[in-house]
Amino acid sequence: MRKNLKGKTILITGASSGLGGELAKKCAENGASIILIGRNQDRLAAVVECCGTLGAEEVRAYPFDLGEVGSIPALISKVEKEVGAIDALINNAGFGLFEKLNYTPNKTIKAMFDVNVIALMTLSQAVIPSMKKRGSGHIINIASQAGKLATPKSSIYSATKHAVIGFSNSLRMEVADDGILVTTVNPGPINTAFFDQADDSGKYAESVKRWMLDPEAVATKTVDALFTRRREINLPQWMNIISKMHAVFPGVVETLGKKGFNQK
Repeated sequence: MRKNLKGKTILITGASSGLGGELAKKCAENGASIILIGRNQDRLAAVVECCGTLGAEEVRAYPFDLGEVGSIPALISKVEKEVGAIDALINNAGFGLFEKLNYTPNKTIKAMFDVNVIALMTLSQAVIPSMKKRGSGHIINIASQAGKLATPKSSIYSATKHAVIGFSNSLRMEVADDGILVTTVNPGPINTAFFDQADDSGKYAESVKRWMLDPEAVATKTVDALFTRRREINLPQWMNIISKMHAVFPGVVETLGKKGFNQK
């Protein structure tokens, strides 16, 4: 379904590849002006070129490492000065590592929280003042089904996504009277390069390959939700059902799902 985003400026983090790249393309197809944030300058340039051919009103890239959390307010200030008001923020950047806690270095734990949680919060905090002034805006946070149902060897990643969901649920109520919308997207495994870092053995990606989501399909559903009151997007539906069952019968689900949960 085509959505008219002409005149809207959408900022997307983690936009140099994977789901972020697909989100940028979908926004471009719908006529939006797009701001891309990512670490890889060459990949960002390729996405900029692609979005330009797809019909984006304007595309700008800002190479930036979101691990540098303290510099985020200055980045947003620069973007707003150069581009203008940000109508929607899609917090997509993030990474994971499938490893047991006792094998996970403290620097990795900090880095994951910095990028997955603190940067997301700081970006949201930075765009809210201008959204409040205009009485409109939308923040979409890409969380995960891991934020609803934790599994072994993902304790840190699951913790970051639980944090994103909790933050989003609270923020939604905080800014509701200011005309600002907040949506969480909770996908299961997506067929992207995410697993190259999360599981360099390739075993987990291979074991869930038949269940992996198409990044273009996830991007389409996310962009369709822009500027609507959609509270959550949960994909795939069967995984969402399991997470709901876990909330009611955690012991049963963990016992029955033990073999599958330990596939990482």
